[in-house]
Amino acid sequence: MAKSKSSEIIVGLDIGTTKIACIVGEVTEDGVDIIGIGTAASKGLRRGYVVNIDSTVASIQQAVDEAENMAGCEITTVYAAISGAHVRGLNSHGIVAVKDKEVRDADIARVIEAAKAVAIPMDREVLHVLPQQYVVDDQDGIRDPLGMAGVRLEAKVHIVTTAVASAQNVIKCANRCNLQVADIVLESLASSQAVLEEDEKELGVALIDIGGGTCDVMVYADGAIVHTSVLPLGGGHITNDIATVLRTPLDSAEKIKRKYGCSWRGHVDNSEMMEVPSVGGRGPRVIQRMSLVEVIEPRVEEIFEHVKKELMRTGYFDGLAAGIVLTGGATAMDGVCEMAEQVLGLPTRRGQPTRIGGLVDVVRSPAYSTGVGLVMFGASQNNIAKPLTRGGMDDRPSLFKRAFGRIAEMF
Repeated sequence: MAKSKSSEIIVGLDIGTTKIACIVGEVTEDGVDIIGIGTAASKGLRRGYVVNIDSTVASIQQAVDEAENMAGCEITTVYAAISGAHVRGLNSHGIVAVKDKEVRDADIARVIEAAKAVAIPMDREVLHVLPQQYVVDDQDGIRDPLGMAGVRLEAKVHIVTTAVASAQNVIKCANRCNLQVADIVLESLASSQAVLEEDEKELGVALIDIGGGTCDVMVYADGAIVHTSVLPLGGGHITNDIATVLRTPLDSAEKIKRKYGCSWRGHVDNSEMMEVPSVGGRGPRVIQRMSLVEVIEPRVEEIFEHVKKELMRTGYFDGLAAGIVLTGGATAMDGVCEMAEQVLGLPTRRGQPTRIGGLVDVVRSPAYSTGVGLVMFGASQNNIAKPLTRGGMDDRPSLFKRAFGRIAEMF
């Protein structure tokens, strides 16, 4: 959201480990048009965690200024993304009695509150409560129970929790750039808005969002989210491997990965050569491109081995009829889909933002899935969210209030 002639402007701020992307979208009758984009190198994050406030603030400001210039508006409120190994997902359910033998909005709100009543550690808070299905009396599989007759209402939900400190650091960085945070959204949830099709969600699909420092896993079954988790693996590990094995600076390793990177040997010929800068002022060397593939391939295979282990642990692996959708900046490399299919044994495709207008060619890349998804998430919210502040996240109670409340309950 921003100050402009149209109040229907929504801004997504993807604060990633390697880059920060600010995407400006305008809500139209046909959907969402992307009207501005700004990017900057991210230097204050590590594996999804903010480790340097000043560096992160400077990077956010650079990305926002670039997006403002392109969109021609002043950005004041954003939807921010969050990720990291601190993110946890769990399934829960709640049951309430229907007051007037007809399900009303108040009954749905009460059953969601009942489902949210789970014990979580005091240093964590609820980020999302995502309804999976409702049960009215003995009738299950209901998506919207409003107006249905019954005496008992049950809700099955998926709850995403995050560390209080990590969420507050994201808000603090945005506030220092004079930005208000309308809501904090899990990266994989935002990406799923931009890249997944409805029929894939119904059949059962796993979204694997591989960024610079994290690998987000989200599983859909019967049209609802049933599992979320974040693995501390990403494209940054591949870059570090290249820099170490080829003895080249990290910046050069990143450029080599983007220009020559490939994770499938069948795509590379032994005659292909490339130039590799050296460290310490030495001259550049010319080596075979296959040497680079031999570094990248084992690391990408390892990432998908961990993903497979995570999917097997959830118990939903055999139900992924629609297979795997890969997105995130690290999946733009050649051969990633082939490696995923070999390791996971499931049909795989690369996902990029769809169902948008405006600057489509600019954001048609897996690297912008989260940013575009944040704009689409904001557009799907019926009412404009109350901005979050450093003191507390919306209606989510602060650490002190929760602690005081639990002490009061004891007495």
